[in-house]
Amino acid sequence: MKSRMLTVAAALTVAGLIGAGSATAAPGTVSGNGGNRIGTVQSDGDAHVKEGGLSAIWTLESTSIKQIALSGDRIGVLKGNGDAYVKDGGLNAGWVKEASNVKQIALSGNRIGVLKDNGDAYVKDGGLTAAWVHEAAKVKELELAGDRIGIVQANGDAFVKDGRLNAAWAYEGGDIVDIDLAGDRIGVFTGDGRAYVKDGSLKATYAREGSDVIQLELSGDRIGILKDNGKAYVKDGRLSAAWAHEADNVIQIALSGDRIGVLKGNGRAYVKDGSLTAAWVHEDDNVTELALS
Repeated sequence: MKSRMLTVAAALTVAGLIGAGSATAAPGTVSGNGGNRIGTVQSDGDAHVKEGGLSAIWTLESTSIKQIALSGDRIGVLKGNGDAYVKDGGLNAGWVKEASNVKQIALSGNRIGVLKDNGDAYVKDGGLTAAWVHEAAKVKELELAGDRIGIVQANGDAFVKDGRLNAAWAYEGGDIVDIDLAGDRIGVFTGDGRAYVKDGSLKATYAREGSDVIQLELSGDRIGILKDNGKAYVKDGRLSAAWAHEADNVIQIALSGDRIGVLKGNGRAYVKDGSLTAAWVHEDDNVTELALS
């Protein structure tokens, strides 16, 4: 989860305006599942995507954008007026309007999710014109990964379902600010900045991963956290693996397969590909959101 609200909050933190233990987040899926696309939203609302190597050329996707989401060959954007669009295929494919009055869009495989301004969450499975299924009300965050759907409700209760769109919900915790899903892993962090991740079934036991956390990201066997002091860390492997310090002055982190992306407080976006100690490649400037497929 991971939005421009998060970016603003983290920027204030880096500036010393938010103290330790203040967990803030806002919805918007930014991490992927090992794809080779990178997306950015810039301060003027332009959304760009590149495909291939880290030095590939950017393609302008749309304007007046406040969120971008990537998954496989799909690109989703949320316009400033609340209209959500998705395309499937090449970077120049045509857009299909999915919904209006949207405040968050989420993608995973053939699934598309939208969170409406009124807190209703909907998910569809299949083509871009498939029918919507109402998933829950009073939702403040929606997350998709594979056959799993995760939500955080307005009261801080988190739930995940596994399987069909009408599967039963499993309660995952209370006082939750953010939920993140990847494979069989579920990650959450609480209102006081404590981050937890579980691996396995919906009833598996959580392992504590960090404190003073304002963003949590999962992809494959990697876990990334952003602390409220602007420091970003990633671990690879078991839940108890050691953390690697990735960067300072960070306001957003994104993961996908062997890629790690960070957005700095000065609006510069960087991505690395390979090991946790690989070299950073400067991707773009004037960025407000960074997303990986």
